[in-house]
Amino acid sequence: MTDPAARPADHVEGEPAELSPALRRMAGLVLSRETVDSALRLVTTLAEVTLAGTMGAGVTLVDEHGKRSRASSNQAVEAADGLQYELDEGPCLTAWRSRQLVRIEDTTTDTRWAAWSTAVGALGMRSVLSTALVVDDEAIGAIKVYSDRPDNYDAHAERVMSLFAQQAAILLANTQSLQHARQLSRRLTDALGSRDAISRATGILMAQGAADAHAAFALLADAAARSGLTVEEVARELLTAVASRDADRLQA
Repeated sequence: MTDPAARPADHVEGEPAELSPALRRMAGLVLSRETVDSALRLVTTLAEVTLAGTMGAGVTLVDEHGKRSRASSNQAVEAADGLQYELDEGPCLTAWRSRQLVRIEDTTTDTRWAAWSTAVGALGMRSVLSTALVVDDEAIGAIKVYSDRPDNYDAHAERVMSLFAQQAAILLANTQSLQHARQLSRRLTDALGSRDAISRATGILMAQGAADAHAAFALLADAAARSGLTVEEVARELLTAVASRDADRLQA
């Protein structure tokens, strides 16, 4: 039986006018290539100020590293999210798993996640609205807002949240892709630097009498084994020593 408070997160009937400035700010963030953390802080801030009666907002990210909260607007949000991860139940995890929008009208009467609802009731949270962040048919997490008022979120809030989540997911995907691209670039640069250092070091050893490149590399490998360093580190030490020696000759 379909949950009456769970509806497809990708069904949005137009763009609410009050959300337009928020969407423009997010678009600007993508263009300015801000960091992932800055993006997440903006996401939660916009979610909190856009939906009236919201006491806190946050983003749950789910990937190979597990489930975690990012850029929570206050400690109560962090605590409520932490309880979801601990109990492995709650509206945000359900939104992420089902890729549907989930609404709790009152935690004191909702029975779907009894243990979690009881626990967050003590934190003063009464109503919740959460929806999945989906990019390229992959759910990367969920965004949620909490209110200390029962029945705070209605159908209009659902439409706003759905559109907001779509834009936030695109933003997060872009920033994550940018971060991943930068990581790959650094790794490639490091790998090329390592290869260059080893190549230059083997050339020096060949100039000093090594029979060929294989013999020169064997000398580097033997030195690395004796010293406990990597071949790259030995190569760089050799390059530094040669450069220092050449500098001394020029000054002589």
